[in-house]
Amino acid sequence: MGAYDVVIAGGGHNGLVAAAYLAGSGRRVLVLERQDHTGGLAISTRAFPGVDVRLSRYSYLVSLLPTKIVKDLGLDLELRRRRYASYTPVGDTGLLVDGGDEGRTEASFRTVTGGEADYLAWRDFYAMTARAAQALAPTLLEPLRPAAEVERLVGPQAWQDLFARPIGETVDERFADDTVRGVVLTDALIGTFADPATDLLANRCFLYHVIGDGTGEWNVPVGGMGAVSGALEAAARQAGAEIRTGAEVVGISPSGEVAFRTDTAEHTVTGGHVLVNLPPAVLDRVLGREPGTPEGAQLKVNMVLSRLPRLKDAGVDPRAAFSGTFHINETRDQLAAAHAQASRGEIPRLPPAEVYCHSLTDPSILGPELRGRAETMTLFGLHMPARLFRKDPDQAREEALRATFASMNQVLAEPIEDCLLRAPDGTPCVEAKSPVDLENEAGLPGGHIFHRDLSWPYADEGGWGVETEHERILLCGAGARRGGGVSGIPGHNAAMALMR
Repeated sequence: MGAYDVVIAGGGHNGLVAAAYLAGSGRRVLVLERQDHTGGLAISTRAFPGVDVRLSRYSYLVSLLPTKIVKDLGLDLELRRRRYASYTPVGDTGLLVDGGDEGRTEASFRTVTGGEADYLAWRDFYAMTARAAQALAPTLLEPLRPAAEVERLVGPQAWQDLFARPIGETVDERFADDTVRGVVLTDALIGTFADPATDLLANRCFLYHVIGDGTGEWNVPVGGMGAVSGALEAAARQAGAEIRTGAEVVGISPSGEVAFRTDTAEHTVTGGHVLVNLPPAVLDRVLGREPGTPEGAQLKVNMVLSRLPRLKDAGVDPRAAFSGTFHINETRDQLAAAHAQASRGEIPRLPPAEVYCHSLTDPSILGPELRGRAETMTLFGLHMPARLFRKDPDQAREEALRATFASMNQVLAEPIEDCLLRAPDGTPCVEAKSPVDLENEAGLPGGHIFHRDLSWPYADEGGWGVETEHERILLCGAGARRGGGVSGIPGHNAAMALMR
C-alpha cells in the first residue's frame, strides 16, 4: 500500500481527531482499524434484536470534548445539557440537585441533611472546582506545564484539596453528611478501583470528571455516542484521510513500519510517523515486548424500559430523577464497604451504581414506534474490578448483575425487572458488560476504559504527553497523558506535536 506521512493505528475517536487535523494540514494519512467500524467504544448499537433503539453501548456522556476541537473540525454535533445534575434516594425522600432551581436544591439538602451547612459547603466546594476547571481546561490542549505552574493557576486551596492530599480527606473535612460525601466521591471512582481515603489515583479521576471544557458539565450527545464518532469520521474523510476498517495492526517498528492483517492477507505500510490509538499494553505487544497489566473496574448495564420505575419519593418526578445521574447506594461508607469486599475478591454485597436515561434528554435514539412507549437506561457499576470475573466470566457477570439489580431495587418503589421492555422473542432488554467482556470484545487489556490509570494533567519534563521512547511513534489514544474518556484531547495533542 506504500508510504504515508502518518499511519494511525486504531480508528477510535481519538485516532479520528488526529486524522482530521493532520489530513487537513496536507499530510497523507492512513487510519487502520481492527473492527468493521470506526469509533472504538464511542459507538451506538441496536443491542436487542427487533428493538429499534440505538444504545450508547460502552461510553455514554460527553464532558471532556473541548469546544475548540468541535469548532476546529467543523463537527456536525449537538451536545445537550441536562437540567438535573443528580438525584440520590435516601429512605422515602432523596437529594435532588436541580440545575434550573437553586432554591429547590437547597430545600432538598435541608430535607436530607437536616440543615444548611452541607448545602453551603457544596456551593463553596463546587465554586472552587469551577475555578480550577476554567484555569485547567485550556492547558489540556497545550504543551504540558510543570506542576508548580499548575499549582499557581488553580490556587493554593484547590491544589491542596484536589491535588496534594487524598480527595477522601477533603470530602470528609468539608461535608458532614454521608450521602453528600458519597455523591461527591463517585466522580473519583468512575472506572477507577481506588480508595479515595488514601489513593491519589482517585484525585486524578475526580479531576477529569469536573474540569471538562472548563465547565465540568456532562452532556448528552444527540443521536447517541455514535453521532460523535460519525461526525469525527466524516471530518477525517472530508479532510482527505484514508480509513481502512477490518485491518488489525499486528506489528509496529521504531522505524515507522506498520504490519496489519485483513481477512485475506498481511500487509505492510510505512509512516513518517506512527500515531498509536491503542492501549499502551497493546502497543507493548505489537512492539514485541512484555505488555503491562492494567485492570478496569466497572459493570456496564444497558437496558430498554417499557416505563420508568416508581420512586419512594412522591415529591420527585421520575423523569427528573432519571434524566440526571441517579445514585444507588453510593454513600461514603457504602463505597468504602464495596471497595473492601472487592479487594478481598468478592462481588460487593450491595454494589454501588448510578443510572441515567439518555432518551429523556434525547428521544431521537428511539425508533418512531417506541417514542413515548419506551426509555433507555444506562447503569454504571463501581468497584467491579476485572479480577472478580477472571475465573468464570459468565457466572460472575450474572452474579454481579443480580446483586446490582438487588441494590437498585432497594432504593426503588418497585423492582426494575418489572419495568424492562421485552424484545419480540420475549427476552428482557438488558445486557451487562464486565471488564473481561470489554477485554474480549473490544480488545481493552483488563477491560480498562481509560486504557491505563489516569495521569496528572501536568509534567515537569514538558512535551505534549504523547511522546514515547521512539521518536517516530506517538500515543494518540486514551493512554496518553491527559487521556481517558471521550475527549479527543490526545488525538489533538498528537497532531499538534507533529504539526508544530
